[in-house]
Amino acid sequence: MGRSIFTHDRTGSLILSSFLFLFFCATVSAQDSTDFFTSDFLRYEDHIYADNIKTVTLEQEGIRLSEPIIELGGSDRLLLSFDDLDGDFKNYNYTLIHCDYNWQPSNLNDNEYLAGFAQDRIENYRSSFNTLQPYTHYELLIPGRDVRPMLSGNYLLKVYTEDAPDKPVITRRLMIVQNRATIEATVQRATIVNDMNSRQEIDFSVFHKGLSLANPFEDIKVVLMQNGRWDNAITGLKPLFLKEEELDYSYDEENTFSAGNEYRTFDLRTLRIYTQFVKDIIKAESGYTVVVAPGISRSFDRYVTENDINGKFLIRNQDGRDDKLESEYVNVKFALKHEILTNGNFYVFGALSDWKLNASNKMVYNEDDGTYEALLYLKQGYYDYQYVFLPDGKRIADESIVEGSHFETENKYTILVYYRPVGGRYDQLVGFKKLTTR
Repeated sequence: MGRSIFTHDRTGSLILSSFLFLFFCATVSAQDSTDFFTSDFLRYEDHIYADNIKTVTLEQEGIRLSEPIIELGGSDRLLLSFDDLDGDFKNYNYTLIHCDYNWQPSNLNDNEYLAGFAQDRIENYRSSFNTLQPYTHYELLIPGRDVRPMLSGNYLLKVYTEDAPDKPVITRRLMIVQNRATIEATVQRATIVNDMNSRQEIDFSVFHKGLSLANPFEDIKVVLMQNGRWDNAITGLKPLFLKEEELDYSYDEENTFSAGNEYRTFDLRTLRIYTQFVKDIIKAESGYTVVVAPGISRSFDRYVTENDINGKFLIRNQDGRDDKLESEYVNVKFALKHEILTNGNFYVFGALSDWKLNASNKMVYNEDDGTYEALLYLKQGYYDYQYVFLPDGKRIADESIVEGSHFETENKYTILVYYRPVGGRYDQLVGFKKLTTR
């Protein structure tokens, strides 16, 4: 609590991490060679490990906002892009790690799932120009010429500097599918009466002709995702009914998601004029600060149809010719008018926060204005976001407190089907289905 203080310090989280690490080492003797409290501990999830790395995206080449899923042996590729705000050149390398359906490393050697080499250098990089914040933009296509997945399944993309292979800089999840199962699915209003107005239900069947299932309850694993998010993915579902060559997952409760609300948006494609939901633009020698129009609770509002991009962002720049290299980095100030809550914290949430809840996107209460505030350092573009509340002791945030939740909300869903036969050593991704509420 206190007065509003907005400063941009990309080293802050590293200072905090270092302090926690030293405190831990001073108070607890090491019992294992792996230190889970260091910032560079390898996480088998989407994660950015260094403060100089910003605007990480991984999507199908040429298809903006797409999920990082491609077909084994197909012509599609995935495009990784990111910026290094140090503005210099670094030798970034990458590798791929095969994982099971639950994102734990598979019991495979790299030469069993990768053709060519186990790692390679990221060779496509360019420097920004006409920007107050210098940066180097890197891009990587997967599969590459020298690193090519040979098996279907989950893969963790790990990016690191050439001189520090044990210290990841970026990790990203991607999937390689070999379609051997068929999925039929529908999205509907939740069946449970108490959930009908706020949740959406995904009923589906998996048709497994050609797959040998000794135990359908164990040989097949399914994952349900909402808008490409992993933080609220549904796992662990078992078939409700077994039919001839069909597994039926038509639950009433276990396969439902909070429908949420359409995302809030703001437009940073130009810094010359005030665009939608931009209240102020402040230019200084050190850079720009953009003030987003203050938000208020929508929890008791009726549902209103709005166009959004389901929590993601698009890098765009109307002030220059090259979105990737001429877009400025901007301090973006968020404010939420809300009474103070002492049993948790509010966060600015979406792809702009890497779908994470941490210190960089946590909001601080300004008692003078009666608002929760946050400052994020973002590249010019078009952004979706929400205000979410994380109760103390919980791991999944609640968007309904501020945003509300309506069964009419447009959401995109993904169903993933994994298969491991008896004696198999890895989980194959054998089915993939996309569907939307509209």
